[in-house]
Parts: sequence; C-alpha cells; structure tokens
Amino acid sequence: MAISFQILADRGLVYVRYGDHVNFGETLEAFGRYAAHPDFAPGQRQLVDLSRVTSFENNYPELLKLQARKLDDFAQQGIQTLLVYYAPTDISFDMARLVRRSWDGLEGVVIRVAQTEEQALEMIGERERSMADLLMQPGNR
Repeated sequence: MAISFQILADRGLVYVRYGDHVNFGETLEAFGRYAAHPDFAPGQRQLVDLSRVTSFENNYPELLKLQARKLDDFAQQGIQTLLVYYAPTDISFDMARLVRRSWDGLEGVVIRVAQTEEQALEMIGERERSMADLLMQPGNR
C-alpha cells in the first residue's frame, strides 16, 4: 500500500507517508484504519510526508468527498487540527496545493505546506531536524 501512518500518541502527532501513485480510494481506506485505531484522538497534529509521491489522482470531486469524511473525525468537539504537508518535489507540491485548496472555507483544519523537512518539523512544532530523527525517538519506533 502506498500510504502508511504512525501515531506518536505521547506527542499528539501522526506521521503519514504517501508513496508512488496516490488515489483517493486508498487514502480513504488508510484514513478509516487511522480513525479506528485505539490511539486516534481528535486534534492530533498530522505530519504528511509526500516526498515519495510520483503521481496522484486529480479528481477534485472525489477529493472533496474524502475531505468531508476526514472533517467528520478531525473537527469533533470543536477541536482544531493542524496538517503540515512536506512536499519537496514539483509533483508533491502540486498535490499539496490541490489538497490545501480542498480545505478552503472549512473550519477546524489548518493547512501548511513545507518544502524542507526542517521547515515541516518546525511548522508542526517538533524540535527534530529530520523525519528519521523524529521517528527514531524512544517510544516512536
């Protein structure tokens, strides 16, 4: 599967990694697994790594359906969710822009896009300088 996630519950953070071709059906399936996970909690910050994306489905109506499903879980009890997309390539940046646009006008979600790991980690509020360092911290393996 081209989508994986790791919940860093002690940090209130979820690391999501996309790879290869991204389609919204797989994304919805992965989000369903995340929302059903015992460590899921509304308001968890989302660090979304798009660095391995080579192509993505460009179906805006399907993307809007997906975002509506996510919003149901993200915006519980009026809690705001921060999503930071790490998009270092032209393709990943294009995908991040499409996703950011799909959230326009929706409350409860704040979107940021970063083109370096250091910038992404700073935006999400973590002190590490790389994703590898973040994921190698005790309790995150």
